[in-house]
Amino acid sequence: MTQTPPSMLEKIKEIATALAPRLIEIRRHIHAHPELSGQEYQTSAYVAGVLSSCGLKVQEGVGKTGVIGELKGNTTASRWFAIRTDMDALPMTELTGLEYASRQIGVMHACGHDLHTTLGLGTAMVLSQLGQEFPGKVRFLFQPAEEIAKGATWMVHDNVMEDVAAILGVHVFPSIPAGCVGLRQGALTAAADDLELTIIGESGHGARPHEAKDAIWIAAQVITMLQQAISRTQNPLRPVVLSIGQIMGGRAPNIIADQVKLLGTVRSLHPETYEALPNWIEQIVANVCQMYGANYELNYRRGVPSVQNDPILTQIVEETVREAFGTQAIINLPEPSLGAEDFSVYLDYAPGMMFRLGVGHKKKQNYPLHHPKFEVDESAIITGVVTLAYSTYKYCQKQLTMEKS
Repeated sequence: MTQTPPSMLEKIKEIATALAPRLIEIRRHIHAHPELSGQEYQTSAYVAGVLSSCGLKVQEGVGKTGVIGELKGNTTASRWFAIRTDMDALPMTELTGLEYASRQIGVMHACGHDLHTTLGLGTAMVLSQLGQEFPGKVRFLFQPAEEIAKGATWMVHDNVMEDVAAILGVHVFPSIPAGCVGLRQGALTAAADDLELTIIGESGHGARPHEAKDAIWIAAQVITMLQQAISRTQNPLRPVVLSIGQIMGGRAPNIIADQVKLLGTVRSLHPETYEALPNWIEQIVANVCQMYGANYELNYRRGVPSVQNDPILTQIVEETVREAFGTQAIINLPEPSLGAEDFSVYLDYAPGMMFRLGVGHKKKQNYPLHHPKFEVDESAIITGVVTLAYSTYKYCQKQLTMEKS
């Protein structure tokens, strides 16, 4: 009796399962040795070593401390498919009590980038074992400095998106149970900009306010007007969040302040709103200051745009999860996040998609991202690797068919 040869999905799952102990070992090593944004030297060297052992073409020092690995299968495709994972940790002290907890005081992988890096390496390991059966070209981007929203720009400046047809990304999500994948077409994360505003009045005695121009009071009017204007001049179906997180001003209780500095963040989801926000904010600030005879200095700094998931790639990932793990493993995300992700920078150069990988434990408390007790269910590693590897295979197969037709 002739046996039916295993499907490509079965091969990928079989390889990933066999690699599971090694991938857990990799993840725990990276977790125990976290490095801050722009300082990922040991992590990069470790990543480069694993990629080289898989036979990939490796380049270090990309985007300052980033790494790229290129895998070319049996293909005539002219363009690359990219997979991006980030490597940096956060400046906080770990309180998990794990035996492989951070060995660096005040530095912790509290956002899951240790697992992201492991997923990128695991996918490279799986696809490299497919040999001539893999019909594509994959460029693995191991990015530094995501937490300070600079790493993607550094990588792009070093031409990592040259000849890239599409890009796939992943981020862990503790509120989704391990074994499940969160999907959303369109807006996934928010654009995030920085606001630095100085209100310039005139100092005076606290007993004679009419002889001064109170910068603190005028700053309060500006804050109030901005918040009120959001609710009455911005489309409520296109949300904007403006948060002032720091106020600095004044010298003494009985001296009216001549200057107040405000620092804040501005979040939005829709590209048109994103483009209009700087002028809209400045107009309100200018009107309030003119009303009370004050001046101002506004420094509006663009951060990163919103991640907008491509519909075709989203469909490919959804089909992958359904085939690999069943419909019950798909979590449709009803709302985007107002958090930011510099994965969006790559989307100026190619269509892309980021999915949420469930890492939540089913039988113990799950702490949120950026929490000192954040920890993941490591069974999610196989889910993530299979999703990335099989989605990549499906895309490359589709791309090759289209180029031949």
